[in-house]
Amino acid sequence: MHIAAAQVSSNDFKTGMSIEMDGQPYKVVEFLHVKPGKGAAFVRSKIKNLLTGNSVEKTWRAGETVELAQVETKEAQFTYQEGDDYVFMDMGTYEEVRIAEDPEWSKYLKEGMDVQVMEWNGKVINVDLPNTVELEIVETDPGVKGNTAQGGSKPATLETGAVVQVPLFIQQGEKIKVDTRSHEYLSRAS
Repeated sequence: MHIAAAQVSSNDFKTGMSIEMDGQPYKVVEFLHVKPGKGAAFVRSKIKNLLTGNSVEKTWRAGETVELAQVETKEAQFTYQEGDDYVFMDMGTYEEVRIAEDPEWSKYLKEGMDVQVMEWNGKVINVDLPNTVELEIVETDPGVKGNTAQGGSKPATLETGAVVQVPLFIQQGEKIKVDTRSHEYLSRAS
């Protein structure tokens, strides 16, 4: 028995929504509704293939129906890294789940961190991090007195290896909050 797939209108796209195109799952990264003075309205979007990690630009007619990807999300905890594989524990079944490294999310992972793993057709395809993470700075240059008035920034290496720009007053050893979507410094951790 074939179950009909759920569909969504291109008018109802949301960032982070999972859609299926050409038999592959994609995540909507960004979209823009365009209503030209002449001609039909359309939706310009940037979508990321959840299997390959490649991003593509795609334009849909306004109101065009698109298949939703049948993606299941589960709570998991990052336990350890083995080679290029990251090992998570499914918090519902306590089974190990392995997924190949993806620099989009792996640079913010710390052992014991809770995440969401996405499954499509029984295969784990992606990891969704919390929107913000708190990580310690392991290396950054000391701030130079007198440069703070311009609100300058400097690179800081975090405990996971990620490098983000931080204000000059932030020092090595401090914990900071980072937005995992924009890769930007938010504040000192409380």
